[in-house]
Amino acid sequence: QVQLVESGGGSVQAGGSLRLSCVASGFRYSEYCMGWFRQAPGKEREGVATLSTGGSSTYYADSVKARFTISKDNTMNTVYLEMNSLKPEDTGMYYCASGDVWVCDRVSQINFWGQGTQVTVSS
Repeated sequence: QVQLVESGGGSVQAGGSLRLSCVASGFRYSEYCMGWFRQAPGKEREGVATLSTGGSSTYYADSVKARFTISKDNTMNTVYLEMNSLKPEDTGMYYCASGDVWVCDRVSQINFWGQGTQVTVSS
């Protein structure tokens, strides 16, 4: 069975940092696009950061560029999202996701979702 399990969320003050992890199992995750999405209460789920299929390219939402970094460790089947200089508007549920397109930065392109991990940034 395909599983994406996120961890690393929590509560942090503005300006702080968090590192999210997503452990993938049940499929060859390196052959799929991997990404991080987030959803704040009352708002649509949006793509935050994406690793293209094979991990050769990265893409970021404008709102997180220069602050967030997506990476992976193939030996651990894990995708990471390092979040620095966090802002209150970064608050939301963060989801690890995979898709079978080259770049999966849209909800419609996602085949599998993790359960989500909550990130709360306080001012």
